[in-house]
Amino acid sequence: MRLPKEKAFLLAEKLAKENPDTTAFYRFADFANYYLHRLQTDEFLYENFSRLGGKPKEKHPLSFVLQGCDYLYNWFGKGISYKIKLSDICPDSISFSLGDSCAQYEKTGTIRQLTEEQLLTQMNDFDSGAADFMKYVSEQYSYIEVQLWDDNVILQNKFFADTGS
Repeated sequence: MRLPKEKAFLLAEKLAKENPDTTAFYRFADFANYYLHRLQTDEFLYENFSRLGGKPKEKHPLSFVLQGCDYLYNWFGKGISYKIKLSDICPDSISFSLGDSCAQYEKTGTIRQLTEEQLLTQMNDFDSGAADFMKYVSEQYSYIEVQLWDDNVILQNKFFADTGS
């Protein structure tokens, strides 16, 4: 979403051709449709996060999953994953949604987006504790999507590769 539109479409075409057997890349084969949905979703997330008190430094977040997700790992062809410590991210630069934000927005026209404080409160208020909250989220939503609104976390190399070995 951060590339000029023409370059984004060229990259999507390349990814779709290079990954025909990796189901996650279907979105790039139908990129005209996906691009519009992703653009609308990112606009909603940006505006909503600002209303929640966040201070996004980027118009489009970098999205990842809290604590990983086997379903997505397999869906994306078991590639290299990267980990970032939440403690390395300023709370006003990160937001969360239970499940896929783009799919939520496409289905309902809205997204239940949470700040870090709101997510921690939900976890702590869950009747049987944070571990059971994560199990509940996994069963109901598959994962917690994280939206990172500050590229400095990545540019300062505050991440590490996890090759699964």
